Amino acid sequence: MNILVTNDDGILAPGLALLADACRDVAHVTVVAPDREQSGTSHSLTLHRPLRPQRRADGAWQVDGTPTDCVMLALQALMSGRPDFVFSGVNHGPNMGEDVLYSGTVSAAMEAVMLGVPGVAISFAGHSPETMETYREAIARLVRHVTTLANFPVNTLLNVNLPPVPAAEARGLKVTSLGSRYFSESLMRMKDPWGREIFWIGGGSITWTGGITSDHAAIHEGYISVTPLQMDLTNYGLLETVRGWSLEG
Repeated sequence: MNILVTNDDGILAPGLALLADACRDVAHVTVVAPDREQSGTSHSLTLHRPLRPQRRADGAWQVDGTPTDCVMLALQALMSGRPDFVFSGVNHGPNMGEDVLYSGTVSAAMEAVMLGVPGVAISFAGHSPETMETYREAIARLVRHVTTLANFPVNTLLNVNLPPVPAAEARGLKVTSLGSRYFSESLMRMKDPWGREIFWIGGGSITWTGGITSDHAAIHEGYISVTPLQMDLTNYGLLETVRGWSLEG
């Protein structure tokens, strides 16, 4: 079995090494990851300049592009054969609710699914690399189980979030739905050294909503959250309503 491992935190991120090691328990692993931080790049592609992948001394590939670039390059150029699975992460920070629309980690797994390879995104909802490291065996068990599934669903990826507590204190695993989060005061207005007005996106406070089955609720309660995400964003319940709008004039 062959597994591609990638991320959006960059080739030197501890979470990438952790995930690659866990995957090596069950498969041959190829690592193709961005050469620098690419958080928040979502599903973007590098279209206006060439990409220059470089082979590192440890055998991994670093790419001067986005996580989506990395998956595309790996499958179509850098790997001798198609991987059986693509695992993305372990992201340093959660990817829950609307985060999945912005996350390079999730988008890498999504690109794999679009190219016909099962994808799994894994994120750690805390900030301590030492705490994240305690999930090594839990991640390895998850990888072993997922890679032995007889029929991994098509057009679907798994979005996994690990709670911000040591693995020994995690209460188990829950299959969840996406919650919802609202950022307030996340746009900062300031001046550059020459007095010109600039804006910085980030920070602020987050308000989470969602029922007891949401990813946020599971993480808050100390559970590992696993959310199946589908590629089809169509709101089928509104198809007839929109047809009734007579938009054709």
